[in-house]
Amino acid sequence: MFSQLIFSESRFSRSMFNQSRFNRSGFNQSVIKRSVVISVCVFVLVVSGAAKTKKSTTPAAPAAPDKASLQKIWDGWGTLNPDNVAMYYASGPHTFFDIAPLKYASWGEYETGVKTELGDYKSAKFTLNDDVAVHAEGNSAWVTATVAFEMTHKSGKIDMGNMRWTAILENQDGKWMIVHEHVSVPMQ
Repeated sequence: MFSQLIFSESRFSRSMFNQSRFNRSGFNQSVIKRSVVISVCVFVLVVSGAAKTKKSTTPAAPAAPDKASLQKIWDGWGTLNPDNVAMYYASGPHTFFDIAPLKYASWGEYETGVKTELGDYKSAKFTLNDDVAVHAEGNSAWVTATVAFEMTHKSGKIDMGNMRWTAILENQDGKWMIVHEHVSVPMQ
């Protein structure tokens, strides 16, 4: 009986040993399975998220206009021919305020009106002063500056001074175009 007890106790111990061993390996297997499932889910989420991410087809706005590029606009005006600055102005219904008349409602009006206003001059020179400020935000930019001018009438009389310039530009097909402009001379 004692041998039976030892035998059955050892069988019981082996049975307990095997059961705890089974639980440990069972635990390890369930942890491994769970890790694999979680890893697969994370992988699927990452891949599907990457597949849904579209690259922007809108080209980035060009660098904001700088003083040199803005001076080219004024150099064009210095020729007294609006055809030489038309490339910088947006077409369509935009408002432009010049020294005279009160306003123009489009580039077409501006171009026609300015030809009349500039008709009395034989030469002009416009120079941006050092107070040029450019503020760009996305596809829009606004510029403020004072501009020194020297304009010679056909009669020989010379007008000199400084005027104020404010322009709003918009990125259109990768190029900065003036969509609004205000030019004025301070009252003396």
